[in-house]
Formats: sequence, C-alpha cells, structure tokens
Amino acid sequence: MVLERYISDLLYRYNCVVVPSFGAFLSQHKSAVLNKNSNSFYPPSKSLSFNKQLSSNDGLLVSYMAEIENCSYEEMLQKVLETVNEWKRVLDKGERLTLENIGDLKSSKEGRMLFQPSYQLNHLTSSFGLSSFVSAPIIREVLKEEVVAIEEKVPFIITPERRSESSLRPYLKYAAIILLALSAGLTGYRLYNEGLNQQQIVVEKAQEKVSKNIQEATFFDTAPLELPTLNLEVITKKPQLAMHHIVAGVFRFKPNADKKIRLLQRQGYDATYLGTNEHGLHMVTYSSYTDAQEALRVLRQIKRSHSKDAWMKSVR
Repeated sequence: MVLERYISDLLYRYNCVVVPSFGAFLSQHKSAVLNKNSNSFYPPSKSLSFNKQLSSNDGLLVSYMAEIENCSYEEMLQKVLETVNEWKRVLDKGERLTLENIGDLKSSKEGRMLFQPSYQLNHLTSSFGLSSFVSAPIIREVLKEEVVAIEEKVPFIITPERRSESSLRPYLKYAAIILLALSAGLTGYRLYNEGLNQQQIVVEKAQEKVSKNIQEATFFDTAPLELPTLNLEVITKKPQLAMHHIVAGVFRFKPNADKKIRLLQRQGYDATYLGTNEHGLHMVTYSSYTDAQEALRVLRQIKRSHSKDAWMKSVR
C-alpha cells in the first residue's frame, strides 16, 4: 500500500491532509514566479509544508482509502498506522524518508522534523498543463546617431509676437467687465433687502396668530384620561443545546455510520448521528454535552477505555 499516493491525490482538492499519529501535510496557493537571473517563468502552484503537531485523525485520509480499497474503516486505519510505524522507524534511524510527489522528511538532532517539498508535481488544478519555461531577454537598441541627424535637419523658426495697434483695447475690455459686475451686485443687494422685509412681515403675522390661539385655549379638561393597555409577553428561556460532541468516527457512506451507531448503543453509549462535516463525511458521536469540562472528562475516559482516536468537536 503506497500511502503517499493517496496523500498526493487529496492535496489536489484539500489544503490539509492529516496522517493519523504522524502529522499533517499543508498546501498554500503560490503565485507565478519570474527569476530575473535565469529569465525563467514558473506557473502558479501549491507550496507544501509539514506540521507534526496536527496528528489527530480527522477521518479524511482513512475514509478515502477505505473507499478506494473497498474495505472497512477500522481495517484501513490499522493499515495506515502500520505504515506510519514504518516511517517512524526510518526517521528514528536518522535516515531520510522520501515520499513520492510530496517531499523528503528527516528528523534533526534536536528532535525537529525537517521537510523539503518536491517540485516534480504541481497540485494546483488551475495550472494543469502549465510548465516552467525560459524566455530570451528582449534587447532594444536606440539609434542615437540617426536621431541626432534628424534633429540637425529640422529647422527651428522663432516668430515674434504681433502687438495690437491700439493699446487701449485691453483696458476698455476690463472696464466693461467691472461695470457689469457692479451693476449685478447692486441689483442682487436690492432684491435681497426686499426678500428680508417680506420674511419679517410673515413672521410677525404668524406670531400674532399663535398668541391669539394661546389666549383662547382651555387649560383644564374634565374628560377622563384613557390609559394605554399594556400587553405582557412571558418569555420562556429555551433549554441550552448541547454544543460539545465526542466524535467516534467519520464515514464516507451513511450505512456505515448507522452501523457504528448501533454498535456503540449496544455497548452502552448514547451514540447519535451528528451530520456531515465540510468534507461531506458522516460523523458519529459517543455523546454530546453542554458543559465543556464535562465533555473533556468523558473524552479522556473514552480514550483510556475504548478508543484513542476519539476527539471532541465544539459547535458555537
């Protein structure tokens, strides 16, 4: 079983592929690159990295392999763990672990995992069929001698400015503009004063009418006051929903998930069907809780007594 082949297949569709009890291979979009020194062009791609801390089984890789190999989830998980143990033995010896189309892994003296990605395969589907290429530099020559020769042949003629015969015409034009501006300003000022007088008359009439209405108003009214009707709505506090789920496993097919639920219920667990995750896999839970501390306590107990692959999913 070539485990790295299935990891490479999933890296085309997902940005994170977790190998249980080993680590996760991450991919990130990388734009096209131009190397000015070698005039080489590289198409957009996915840059790969490795994170040893992300080793909790999310079910994606095992479910995909179980579907391809046509076997059960538990059987495929056991095969994956056997391959992982072989990888760890190679790394513990200080040897380099080469994963085809993914990269090379090696353990340092400090216990760190060193990863060198492979550039033989581009996992970005939008760049399918594109490869790197080298373009010869474009040399642009400037024919300076021809430009100088053309400039020498072109004549430059300076035409003197023709002055007006009469020096009074510009002054007459400016005087006419000033007279028009003064007449327009006087007319506007007169219209503005007339408008202010009319507004003052309207305001005085309005104040006189308001004063008359106030004098005729009755300040005491013997009619009973009608109080508004108040409607009180009793709000019943909704029960708190369970938000912390202990996941027993994820399955590609719904019948396999139902089979797992029945098995756990026979073993005494309050197993339920949680739905599908972002990868379309069906999730089965041991139980669900509203209190996070209680859920963590039960998760530790299940890991010790039943399954080390159990994990908690919190929904906000």
